[in-house]
Amino acid sequence: MNLENPVKKRSSGAVKYGVAALLVVGAIALLLSSSLSNNLTFFITPTEYARDTAKFEGRTVRLGGIVEPGTKSFDLKTLELKFSISDGTTSYPVTYIGAPPDLMREGIGVTVQGKFSNGVFSGEELLVKHSEEYRAPKPGEKLDYSRLMDAIKDSR
Repeated sequence: MNLENPVKKRSSGAVKYGVAALLVVGAIALLLSSSLSNNLTFFITPTEYARDTAKFEGRTVRLGGIVEPGTKSFDLKTLELKFSISDGTTSYPVTYIGAPPDLMREGIGVTVQGKFSNGVFSGEELLVKHSEEYRAPKPGEKLDYSRLMDAIKDSR
């Protein structure tokens, strides 16, 4: 009886399974890598965009900065919000279609996701930085609606 043949079959089978496992792991890694690179969104400031406009033109990015005072306008009929975003050095005009967040006002930090086209940033998503400080009203304390009413007036 020849005992060498079954041993050879086992070792060649193990090599085949090992190669197959490596191919499967490689394919999964390739799929994850390409998926991440396609869905990656850069966060940039206006100055970073100014330094390398060709790199970011037409590409979805998140632009962060401060809403410049005196630049915010909102058309209630078309829901078009316009403002300029600045990092203290460089500023760019932003257009956004949709209802602005309640906390949206001039002089606060915002992050807008969208694309640059000819030096104008068209936003698709608008995030407003808000205070991390929350104070619940004390029992019996009346709420101050004047700030809310001012925000509503500013949005018109």
